[in-house]
Amino acid sequence: MADAFTVVFTLAGTLFFLTGSIGLLRFPDLYSRLHALTKADNLGLGLIALGVLAQADGAAFVAKVILVWLVTLATSAVVGHLIARDALPGNPETGVMNDD
Repeated sequence: MADAFTVVFTLAGTLFFLTGSIGLLRFPDLYSRLHALTKADNLGLGLIALGVLAQADGAAFVAKVILVWLVTLATSAVVGHLIARDALPGNPETGVMNDD
């Protein structure tokens, strides 16, 4: 039963990674690409982590997987925000200013 759970959730997570990657390649602008990539990758990693947890032997392994997932969630959000902020027109930190 645990093996079937692992396969289903790992495949579902892989599909989210695949759709996020397709969104990265297909969407027209930076903000749409960031949205597709960060949302799909966070959910994909969560599903894969959930699938892997079904195979866990002990509490230490469970804690490590959850910690990796939480750290990745935090860094993904921060990096997505920094990229979006850096791409804003008129941002004095980037040197790109509006002529309006």
